[in-house]
Amino acid sequence: METAVIIPTYNESDNIVALVEEILALRAVAHIIIVDDNSPDGTGQIADELARQHQEVHVIHRPDKLGLGTAYIAGFKFALGLPTDCVLTMDADFSHHPRYIPALIAHTRLYDLSIGSRYVDGGGTVNCNLWRRFLSRMGNTVARLTLGLKAGDCTAGFRCYRRQVLEAIDLDSIFSSGYSFLVEMLYKCQQLGYRIGEVPIIFENRQQGASKISRSEIWKAAYTVLRLGWERLMGRP
Repeated sequence: METAVIIPTYNESDNIVALVEEILALRAVAHIIIVDDNSPDGTGQIADELARQHQEVHVIHRPDKLGLGTAYIAGFKFALGLPTDCVLTMDADFSHHPRYIPALIAHTRLYDLSIGSRYVDGGGTVNCNLWRRFLSRMGNTVARLTLGLKAGDCTAGFRCYRRQVLEAIDLDSIFSSGYSFLVEMLYKCQQLGYRIGEVPIIFENRQQGASKISRSEIWKAAYTVLRLGWERLMGRP
């Protein structure tokens, strides 16, 4: 299956070269799409150099920090213009380790959406503090109960979508621009009846750079779950 990997970046100069090199060494993907939000630390320029060195690497430059969700949408639209069978998304900080990419791609032969999951047998987290673990568990529990989501890890960004899933969803109609985009996409996939499976991964908290999750992102995520929950209650698609 020809696969494109989307990597949103903001101030990931410490990680992006090593990450791209590890992905390329797998020889499992045809395209790496880096979506950079005008990183002040020069990540975009480093990505351009990687693109000059490797024909598999493509770079999308955006003028400002516009949100994770909109970065994914920009990457999806670019990927759908390529002859790809599936599209994989991942973080740039090695919390989603490239070693799991082949398993996610293989799993997508059986499922329309495969999730790299912390919360199935064999999955877990490393170097995450108690507050981060609590926040993740709570967010997943609330999303599952409110929206009827069946996946164990509803907020995971390490995913592999079949092409037809992304073609079936009106990407421009996605309201969420931040991390809550992940919950909204999963909800739409489930509402459309797509098969969703999970692959166990060990989530490794970043070693280089700073976390991008802020209090405002937490409130936005809560609002997204409540909004979608209301739509579900009202029977809206």
